[in-house]
Amino acid sequence: MTDDIAPASPASDIPSPTDGYVGDPAVRAEWDNRYADRQQLWSGRPNGALVAQVSGLTPARVLDVGCGEGADAIWLARGGWDVTALDVSGVALERAARHARDAGVVVRWVHAALTEAVLPSASFDLISAQYPALLRTPDAVAERALLTAVAPGGVLLLVHHAGMDTQHAHESGFDPADYVWPSMVADLLNDDWEVEVDEQRPRVAPEGGAGAHHTDDLVLRVRRLR
Repeated sequence: MTDDIAPASPASDIPSPTDGYVGDPAVRAEWDNRYADRQQLWSGRPNGALVAQVSGLTPARVLDVGCGEGADAIWLARGGWDVTALDVSGVALERAARHARDAGVVVRWVHAALTEAVLPSASFDLISAQYPALLRTPDAVAERALLTAVAPGGVLLLVHHAGMDTQHAHESGFDPADYVWPSMVADLLNDDWEVEVDEQRPRVAPEGGAGAHHTDDLVLRVRRLR
């Protein structure tokens, strides 16, 4: 991620799902199993909200939170960004690294949960969190981790599926109350932050892949002033 976390890895280096994971083993196993059930879980194309919100920014250092199979990270790297990509699933990271190798781009891969990764504070010019499954805690650890890692002048872009935050717990065991939503991050902002976008928008969704049925996004884009 940086010298404080891990050395930069060439795209040809395939991360091992058993090497250096930092986080809850149960969460890792849950996501590894989800990815292992399919040869490809997501569409393989960058998220529409990311493309729309980032295209006008000057490429610099970016952290892709919950990078999955790497489509966003690869798109950012192709655009000149210095990309660090983080995920709890070793299965996903293996696929992402192979895709990056095939695309001829360099990405730093970090096998960790956001709240467990040793992220240097105020170091990223962009943090992209596209539909992240961040567990909620009473002390807002995940929300604060997102905000703390943004450099002065940098942007946090958090996108989630609209309507999910108000749903009741599902019989499958999924309870929206267990997860972080954009409004919870917005509630922590102070005068050091400027809200550039905070709204619900129609989703520009890649065809295919899990989650393609969602039609609207909650988009929170905030800039750290100091």
